[in-house]
Amino acid sequence: MKNIMTLHGANPENLYRLYGLPVPEKIIDFSTNTNVLSWPDIKIDVERLASNYPDPECTELREIIASRENISPSRVLFTNGINQAIFLLSRVFDYGNVGVFQPCYTEYSRAFGSAADISVEDIKSFNTVIITNPNNPTGKFIPDFSRVITANPHTHFIVDEAYIDFLRGREPERLTDFPNVIILRSLTKIFSLSGARIGYVIADEKTIDKMKSYMPSWSVNAFAQELALRFLCDDEFLERTQDFYRLNTPIFIESLRSEGFEVLDSDVHYFLVRVNDDMKVIRHLLTRGIAVRHTRNFRGLDGKYIRVATRQPEENRLFVEAMREIAREVFR
Repeated sequence: MKNIMTLHGANPENLYRLYGLPVPEKIIDFSTNTNVLSWPDIKIDVERLASNYPDPECTELREIIASRENISPSRVLFTNGINQAIFLLSRVFDYGNVGVFQPCYTEYSRAFGSAADISVEDIKSFNTVIITNPNNPTGKFIPDFSRVITANPHTHFIVDEAYIDFLRGREPERLTDFPNVIILRSLTKIFSLSGARIGYVIADEKTIDKMKSYMPSWSVNAFAQELALRFLCDDEFLERTQDFYRLNTPIFIESLRSEGFEVLDSDVHYFLVRVNDDMKVIRHLLTRGIAVRHTRNFRGLDGKYIRVATRQPEENRLFVEAMREIAREVFR
């Protein structure tokens, strides 16, 4: 379908326009994999934040992350979302031949246009390797990836951990001590700050300094910094979020499987559902006020799946009911 390849998750109104369907008053958006829990009670001084320049160094935020990771603040760089970090990395370094573990977040293909699709066996042939771990869009987590890094000390690894805080049933690895690893993390997903745009990079000081030299001043706005500070100091909200998804994601997946749908295993809060005709499935769901993520721009998936993220239990039940209703028409 024309223009479908350019659409990410979220902004479901664009899907309705693409299909020529009227936009309903309420849309249940399973296409976005941001946190669905309501914010804690946060009060900010809008006038002060809007009237003053933000801290160009994101000093407080860098110190918080540095303290948690037991590293120097000089190894932390906050950016205008992970996307800015991706494009900075693609432009400020000569990475040589680049390999990407596919399927992968599609912005890497845009930023590193000549990157090759690889597996673990191919790593030694590449100067730079990009991996999303947990993977987007599959939700799978590769454990013990540090062994791969150790076995390839001359390879640069860009490890995208945007969804690491949603990891379920596994322990994340500490990769910050590897000098050949650049870690990217997002605060927009776990804290539902997509509109604010904020993420950060952990790398060696030389890499951080090089990236900073190409960044515009005040890249991270004052609202994003203030909100990120509040959330990073709120351990209770993070724990509540993780408990919510640990409980509800397995229930959601099993309810779909019990209806006969093939759901791929996932270690986070989003997952893939196999379909015969994703465009028909998406259209039928849209007519019911439900949006899901297509997979036509993920290499190797080619529209054979839809990506679905866990929402509130009642919304999850509505999704299962909608899938049951359309199953005979578009699945069988």
